[in-house]
Amino acid sequence: MSYSNNPSRNQRDRAMNEEQFNQVIDAILSGKYSWACVLILRFTGYNPLHYIPYRTYNRLIKEHDRRDENNKTPSSCQCDRVRQKVS
Repeated sequence: MSYSNNPSRNQRDRAMNEEQFNQVIDAILSGKYSWACVLILRFTGYNPLHYIPYRTYNRLIKEHDRRDENNKTPSSCQCDRVRQKVS
């Protein structure tokens, strides 16, 4: 049984756009590491349910939806504020 660790050319060519990358960074800066994992899987074309138990995935989705309802006001992402502090 052999396992190939080389991703297909199609997978290697896939990359997140800047907005998706900022969403992942915002999740990490907020301490939402599980949500960041879900986002990375989604943005790279994988189904998170293949890697995360259904109950956990469902809980993360509900928490994120609830958080979005509470933060309806538009604001700049946290990663932009962190970049401004660094520069």
